[in-house]
Amino acid sequence: MRDKAVTAYLGLGSNMGDRFLHLREALRKLKDAPGVQISRTSPVYETEPVGGPRQPRYLNTVVEIVTDLEVKKLLKVCQEIEKEMGRIRTERWGPRIIDIDILIYGDLVSSTKELTIPHPLFHEREFVLRPLADIVPDLVHPALDLSIRELLDGVEESGVKRMNALKLE
Repeated sequence: MRDKAVTAYLGLGSNMGDRFLHLREALRKLKDAPGVQISRTSPVYETEPVGGPRQPRYLNTVVEIVTDLEVKKLLKVCQEIEKEMGRIRTERWGPRIIDIDILIYGDLVSSTKELTIPHPLFHEREFVLRPLADIVPDLVHPALDLSIRELLDGVEESGVKRMNALKLE
């Protein structure tokens, strides 16, 4: 456990089965996880898959949390939730029931074999930046020294569609 709480941002995505139900279930499991408190969630977006094989469209959201867990323990919590929900890692960037990525963990900049923080590609992906900008547009990327809004302005639009009828909370 850490001495003080850290604000972190998690990206959630699903493109198999009832995608919205999977996002809601992952959110419920995060709420129940010791050491994790959910502050805010972004709207849900429908997005085209990036990389990997041909596959269905995703539903994506971003969750702001406050946690007293060390980053590696938070990663373990996220991976346990994915496993409980039936995620099987077979193909890189392949379809998935649920994906939970740690995007930002406070001002930490770190790269290990298991985990790179901030997430190494999120600054290039509209499907992450758009929901993140909905909740923290002025947050500064800890490694790039640019705001989420500035990063979003710099990416090409990729058909990310806000799903106003879908409310996680």
